[in-house]
Amino acid sequence: MPLLTIRDATGAQARIHSDLAFNCFDYTTLVGGRRIAVLDYDPGFPTGEAKPRHGGIPLLFPFVNRIKAGRYEWAGKTYDLPKADQFGNAIHGFVSDKPWRVVAQSPESVTGEFQLSLDAPDLKSLWPADFRIRVSYHLDEGCLKSQIVISNPDKVPLPWSFGTHPYFKVPLGMAATGANCLVQVPARSYWELVDCIPTGKILPVDAARDLREAPSLAALKLDDILTDVTVEQGCVTTRVVDEEAGVQILQVCDDAFREMVVYTPPSGKSVCIEPYTCPTDAINLEARGVNCGWQVLAPGAQAQLWIDIRATEIMA
Repeated sequence: MPLLTIRDATGAQARIHSDLAFNCFDYTTLVGGRRIAVLDYDPGFPTGEAKPRHGGIPLLFPFVNRIKAGRYEWAGKTYDLPKADQFGNAIHGFVSDKPWRVVAQSPESVTGEFQLSLDAPDLKSLWPADFRIRVSYHLDEGCLKSQIVISNPDKVPLPWSFGTHPYFKVPLGMAATGANCLVQVPARSYWELVDCIPTGKILPVDAARDLREAPSLAALKLDDILTDVTVEQGCVTTRVVDEEAGVQILQVCDDAFREMVVYTPPSGKSVCIEPYTCPTDAINLEARGVNCGWQVLAPGAQAQLWIDIRATEIMA
């Protein structure tokens, strides 16, 4: 069945749709005896009628966000990708709108896999190497833990980046609006953008983008790539806080995620805090000599990443 449900002993539950790009679209957990819905999603998700990128936790691979004009060069060859946004850029990789295969499942966890040559062979000519990505969701004491394993099954190097695009629901309580919720991202700088593409320049966060002290969502209208994040004990932590409800969402990831894209959807029902291993258009930035975190896996090699999400009470 494409609709998969996992639960743990605390009462936490998550639903994942394997036919909608292995999107974990629904995660609820108990906080102080109340059931809290952490993610916002389209009502059509359970029946497979929703757009897989418009809610829940879309998975972005082998490139995050956009590639300018859908064009890049690698190992002396020029590649042209399908253009999918209003500026004629390629967007969000190859795996965020395709069915995945379920390769393991238990009451508390489920693992999905996508391999380019098996699951989208028509796209194989658009990327320099075959790839395999495996994502596991596991509920542990109410926390939604994701483990990501990226493998290169090919005989040539695999260029890649990875990110997620979670839609965190606001408000978290009974308030009519999420405008008074707070968002905190420990980033000191941001990438200058023109038509959603980085120029290559990194600037100190200004008043509109400084989320270190958890400003109110009411004052924010963002679609920005924040960087120069604070790392503590190998982890990066972001927060969405609903003070009225007394609940916060913590997203904790490993320090491979050096960028955080923050997006405030116009619906006002969610805020996106997106961990990325590099910025938008990184494959072209690296070609220009901008060191921005673009990754390359040798044949037979693997990379492992993790992201934890939980809801907790706000402690006084």
